[in-house]
Amino acid sequence: MKAMKLTGINQMKLFDVPIPEIEHDTDVLIKMTHIGVCGSDIHYYSHGRIGNQIVDYPFTVGHEGAGIIEKAGSKVNRVKPGDRIAIDPAMPCENCDQCLAGRPHTCRRLKFLGCPGQAEGCLSEYIVMPQNSCFPLSDNTSLIEASLSEPLSIGYYGMKLSGINAGVNIGILGAGPIGLSVLESAKSSNCGNIYITDRLEYRLQFAKNKGASWTGNPDKDDVITKINELQPDLLDVVFECCGKQEAINEAISILKPGGKLMIIGIPENSRYSFDVDNMRHKEICIQNVRRQNGVVEQCLELINNSTININDWVTHHFSLSQTKEAFDMVANYHDGVIKAMIEI
Repeated sequence: MKAMKLTGINQMKLFDVPIPEIEHDTDVLIKMTHIGVCGSDIHYYSHGRIGNQIVDYPFTVGHEGAGIIEKAGSKVNRVKPGDRIAIDPAMPCENCDQCLAGRPHTCRRLKFLGCPGQAEGCLSEYIVMPQNSCFPLSDNTSLIEASLSEPLSIGYYGMKLSGINAGVNIGILGAGPIGLSVLESAKSSNCGNIYITDRLEYRLQFAKNKGASWTGNPDKDDVITKINELQPDLLDVVFECCGKQEAINEAISILKPGGKLMIIGIPENSRYSFDVDNMRHKEICIQNVRRQNGVVEQCLELINNSTININDWVTHHFSLSQTKEAFDMVANYHDGVIKAMIEI
């Protein structure tokens, strides 16, 4: 089969590799059909690492996947050959203290698609996954939407973890796919005003079209002053979705006393600093968001019943052999890209 692998910084190559074998009787062989290009994939492509997760070349990334069950192990009862599925890229052990406590997303022995030292990614024609990572689709849900359910689930989980409800006013710093995931999730909860910032004007326009109450570019607008004018009591929750120190600083300033900062973005550096005096006087709560925990089915249902519409996120389509072109486009924010989709 064909698999696209990273071979160096900003380098990748299409390899011929064996089709993976089912090793456990609860595993399935999946024929991949769609893989979304994620910002974390770009970190590995452009920098060769995220924190202490360092790429050992050659390596296959990719984790936003959907496909069709090709073959099932003898004890598989969740799906069957021919089923169209969304793929949760996480493979928890199900036995450690975290898994038993209902926290499989922080599993001590977690394996995650496309994560160095854990598991090869899904930028290939076939992969093997445990059945519990597979979610069968209704007839109303496309394989493209199934692939997008992975980033959507992160924003939706972050929204649930924040505790926001109807009428709560929020900020979203970063209008990429994860920021848009928070936007769609917040709208589904009937929250109040939604303020979104980004440095790319086309992303701001997209977010405005998708229902943002106000958008601002921190390179051009005095975001803090403007939000103070529009929302004098400031914001209940701010979702940091871009991994930038400047966004952390901005978040502390636009949160009201007792507000909550949700950190979702993956930073390029290993440390953030905080305005402790301001944060302490406001009694700001800081909550990190680690992927998602048990919300994939909820997100698929929101897609299925058209509560959330994410089809327009996909602005560009590529074949597996064109993956480098897709990665370069996303890495450089070319041609108004929101989400690039690899189709096999």
